[in-house]
Amino acid sequence: MTEFCEQVNPPVLLEMRRMRPFPEMHRMQESWVAAAEKRALLWLAAHTPRWIGPDHLTVLGLAAQIGAGICYALAARNQNALLAVIACLALNWLGDSLDGTLARARQQLRPRYGFYVDHMVDSFGALALMSGLALSGYMHPWIAIGLLVAFLMLSIQSYLATHALGEFRLSFWRFGPTELRILLATGNLALLWKPQVHFLGGHYKLFDVGGAIGLAGMALMVVFFTAQNTVRLYCEERIMK
Repeated sequence: MTEFCEQVNPPVLLEMRRMRPFPEMHRMQESWVAAAEKRALLWLAAHTPRWIGPDHLTVLGLAAQIGAGICYALAARNQNALLAVIACLALNWLGDSLDGTLARARQQLRPRYGFYVDHMVDSFGALALMSGLALSGYMHPWIAIGLLVAFLMLSIQSYLATHALGEFRLSFWRFGPTELRILLATGNLALLWKPQVHFLGGHYKLFDVGGAIGLAGMALMVVFFTAQNTVRLYCEERIMK
């Protein structure tokens, strides 16, 4: 049927693709704050004015994350900008977390559109945030680049698992985006008090130590879940001799 439409009637093929249902997926959210966060988001969705839609929140989340990156860059000259980063992270949480909940609460789901746009927005936002950290002077640029690469690798692994296994993992080892925002906000407050720490016999920037630990953890997650999913798929699709 597809070959016939491609050769004879392209508009029919376009309509078939448009109406194709989005594959069912199991959302796996097992982070530390998932239960409390879900209750808060449902309350916020129920009290959100009708003129605010999911797309508005998506734009808010992206703008806030870009703002966080800009404030990190400004913190190189004025450390008070670190407090503005915390405000931006809070707005990013609101926009990034509430948009999907609001769409589900109002029965305005657009699964393919939402999946694609939301995760491209996350990629652009991560680029802005890590660029700001690299320019801030509080983290070595190579560590910021490494964190960005690790984030993108973990994202790729998650998206491929969604397609191959029908499972969309929102958290890894009980850590999700919200926990990372909380850690980052806490780190910003610590920077105002003690930007350098004593670690393994030397003095290092606080965010260099934290970034290196985070990078190692994310790299381990990529390797672990890639291996786990590879073994699972291999067992599910054995070649029968």
